[in-house]
Amino acid sequence: MAPRLVRRRLCILLVGLLFASAATFSNTPDVKRWVGLFESRYRAPRSLRATFLERYTEGGRLVRVETGTAYFLRPGKMRWEYESPEKNLFLVDGKMAWFYVPADHTVTRVPAKQSSDWRTPLALLAGEMKVSRVCSRVETAKEEKPESPDHAILYCALRGGQSPESGSVKGKTSSQTSAEAETVFFEVAKDTGELVRVIVRDPGGIGLEFHFANWQLDPPVPASLFQFQPPLGVAIVNGELPAPNNLVK
Repeated sequence: MAPRLVRRRLCILLVGLLFASAATFSNTPDVKRWVGLFESRYRAPRSLRATFLERYTEGGRLVRVETGTAYFLRPGKMRWEYESPEKNLFLVDGKMAWFYVPADHTVTRVPAKQSSDWRTPLALLAGEMKVSRVCSRVETAKEEKPESPDHAILYCALRGGQSPESGSVKGKTSSQTSAEAETVFFEVAKDTGELVRVIVRDPGGIGLEFHFANWQLDPPVPASLFQFQPPLGVAIVNGELPAPNNLVK
């Protein structure tokens, strides 16, 4: 499957977080503090803006690198403008998710509420800023390394998923990975809670990393930025969601 199509399907699924139900989770004092800082930093602003670099991998092999700018507006709106190596757009207007690739002269749309099987911390930024909406458990990542000693990488056991249990089983420590479920890690600055990176891995060997920089809190963002009007001559296609355990075929 082409990288663009796989990324599009992954993006469709991540929107489901906006409609996830709340839950509680337990963690260590350090993890609780870092999560608290992360939630506090992004809870108050109504709008957010950041530049991003996205890495797409298959079986550990780097396939594609893309860059652009992401916008978030509460309640429930996101806009991802991909600028390099080609322009395309991923937009959530609160009801529909739109995927527009100018070179294809086609836009795909999916009702956002249908995409309930993929959850990452990304959509938290456009909804209720509560990590427990996504994660049944949060703990320090055991096998992932942060980009800086000033950062912490946290493992998120997705709610409703088949993530491995924490602790040890028969003397063996959990690797925080699974051959049957998606895994999510997010990297935050220890002193401020700023989101630095999100790592998403699919059991089929597909991986996405989102690196964020240049965060702006409450930038002036017009509501029209989150409204999509298909250009003349562009076909609208109603998208179909993949089954959770059959993301890559």
